[in-house]
Amino acid sequence: MIWLSPAFPVGAFAYSHGLEWAHEAGDVTDAASLEGWLFDLLAYGAARNDAILCAESYRAALAGDAEALAESAELALALANSAERRLETTTQGDAFMAAAAKAWPCAALDRLRSVWSDAVAYPVAVGVVAAGHGMALDESLQAFLLAFVSNLVSAAVRLGVVGQTDGQRVIAALLPAVQDLAAFAETAGLDDLGGCAFRSDLASLRHETQYTRLFRS
Repeated sequence: MIWLSPAFPVGAFAYSHGLEWAHEAGDVTDAASLEGWLFDLLAYGAARNDAILCAESYRAALAGDAEALAESAELALALANSAERRLETTTQGDAFMAAAAKAWPCAALDRLRSVWSDAVAYPVAVGVVAAGHGMALDESLQAFLLAFVSNLVSAAVRLGVVGQTDGQRVIAALLPAVQDLAAFAETAGLDDLGGCAFRSDLASLRHETQYTRLFRS
């Protein structure tokens, strides 16, 4: 929970995952549409794939499988389907790695650095460090996904989509979806990767040229 709290220095507050454009376009305008948007990210979008990649990286790190670890790291970058999505995941991933290396060093983190010299996607970094410190996979996935949802709800509050209370209602309503996805990802493999959240992907592309914006993605 420390690693995935808003206080951990990964800069998550700077990213909206395309939500800023979705709000400007009229797709997300209130609590109901925000809940629907975030549910789809968990069920069909980037959050689903990130959970699978986090679990796969966790298992590879736990097994000491350098080849599988490098494959997960490479695939996570390849699945970032816009410049801002790549910026979002690599900036947070590298920041997570740097903070963990100084405060929570472990052999798994060192192993990832020895087999992968490029930027590290955020779910891969979290999975590797969680494995390196013996965290339970299901609980780690739930915390990771809850942080994802909470950060986007925080972005929605700052955009004026919802107030603080409605934001908490949205988070509470999405908890079953978070738990279901964590349970699925715990045993899912790379063959289970895939998604169909086209509007969210479009939002991340459109945000790159959005005239006025508060967020980096």
